[in-house]
Amino acid sequence: MLDLWYKNAVIYCIDIETYMDSNGDGVGDFQGLTQRLDYINGLGVTCIWLMPFYPSPNKDNGYDVTDYYNVDPRLGTLGDFVEFTRQAHERGIRVIVDLVVNHTSDQHPWFQAACKDRNSKYRNYYIWSEEKPEDAEEGIMFPGIQDTTWTYNEEAGAYYFHRFYDHQADLNVTNPEVREEIHKIVGFWIALGVSGFRVDAAPYFIEIRGEDRADVEDPFLYLKEIRNFLSWRRGDAILLAEANVPAKDITQYFGDGDMMQMLFSFIVNQNLILALAREKAEPLIQALKALPEIPEIGQWAQFIRNHDELTLDQLSDAEQDEIAAQFAPDKDKMWIFGRGIRRRFAPMVNGDQRRLQLAYSLMLTLPGTPVINYGEEIGMGDDLSLEERQPARTPMQWSSEPNAGFSTALADQLVLPVITEGEYSYKHVNVIVQRCDPKSLLNWMERAIRMRKECPEFGWGKWQIIETGNPSVLAHRCEWHKGVVIAVHNLSSEACNVSLELEDDDAQHLTDLVENQSYKVPDDDSHHLQLEGYGYRWFRVGGYHL
Repeated sequence: MLDLWYKNAVIYCIDIETYMDSNGDGVGDFQGLTQRLDYINGLGVTCIWLMPFYPSPNKDNGYDVTDYYNVDPRLGTLGDFVEFTRQAHERGIRVIVDLVVNHTSDQHPWFQAACKDRNSKYRNYYIWSEEKPEDAEEGIMFPGIQDTTWTYNEEAGAYYFHRFYDHQADLNVTNPEVREEIHKIVGFWIALGVSGFRVDAAPYFIEIRGEDRADVEDPFLYLKEIRNFLSWRRGDAILLAEANVPAKDITQYFGDGDMMQMLFSFIVNQNLILALAREKAEPLIQALKALPEIPEIGQWAQFIRNHDELTLDQLSDAEQDEIAAQFAPDKDKMWIFGRGIRRRFAPMVNGDQRRLQLAYSLMLTLPGTPVINYGEEIGMGDDLSLEERQPARTPMQWSSEPNAGFSTALADQLVLPVITEGEYSYKHVNVIVQRCDPKSLLNWMERAIRMRKECPEFGWGKWQIIETGNPSVLAHRCEWHKGVVIAVHNLSSEACNVSLELEDDDAQHLTDLVENQSYKVPDDDSHHLQLEGYGYRWFRVGGYHL
């Protein structure tokens, strides 16, 4: 029997170097992370997703890897990693890690060998051209920072392809030896206790470039190869793909249930932000309806913000402008690459507790599995003085002690500065302060996560939209194994009354999981509900039994 544990998981994304420093060198590490496992467990997290921790020049937040089989010495050792996974498992927490195999650092020994010797086996690990291709300026990922996708290497005497930065040379996935190496990487970390992988930039991993590659009929078979290998090594391990693609292309990544088990729902995320900006439910409703049918073992990963920019590239220019006006009006400071916002979510809504709870309530109840980025649980802010995507990557704010309790190092030795000014300063926004406040976002999040885990219907069930007659209200119903839950969210600042048209065979009363009240359903099978501005309700149909 398949173990689909991820259907009712709560995933927590961590960048180790900015989470907790145990040795006072200004850089977070595995020992520090291990010390914080009880906090993570108390939050209700069931799966930790680790951003890259491999040896790296760290020019791109660790996504420029120089060794797939080790831990960056700044972050610890393989022994520290194994001890971390052991202690996580003791607390019932699984671990997934980033699989960054669409490119390597240009400092990777494979690339260095490929440049030095045309006859090296590593030459064909990468994609080369004797002349600069005519389309070298097309498909730029980082406008304003990146000028080309082909760069000349003097030592190699040829141009190499890089979809991303020029220090990240793309691997040649058509080479069987490269694919065999990827299998070894997967097998290595599975043997050390991980429960799966977040596949970085999945569409670009299977992007076929260069000469003499017309014989590749279906590059998605490469994803199937990885899944097949993974399943043989560990049957309950998962692949969570980063694939920001149009709805018509999504099903290719799930296959017939034999490729990715999970995909981030970028379509829902972008339209959720648009709905929040408009204070209207329609964009989110249409995005949910646009999602294709996926295999039974498939699952959506729902999120508000991740560690990159808030990408809005699947929305029109006019829709992006609407979002900018509400959440990021200074495009020079708050936008990046012409397509996304480089802010954390709390400052986008001016720290409004009602809007924060509304958004995260939506994330927890939308069909799929919630993914929380570290610091979201306390409403951390951003530092727009930092470059590129760094504003939303500042160290975790644990306390009002120096450096937010993240490190005992001098402030100028920190991997990134902590936020020291304004309403999002670590002196005001931190774990200790919020633990002591029963009305804090942290305490709300802990309760909401616990409630989400007690409502597996949101992760497992079939869903449908419930008509309310109010354009600002989203109501949806999820059913699984005869259990039914209903979530109602008012995206407007204005209070309202709505009437829910319920299914004929639903029970005759609703239990409010937010306020612990029961409601008798009238004879006309409708339920009249009053919602405050940015208010929400979670209901269980019928009684609620512990």
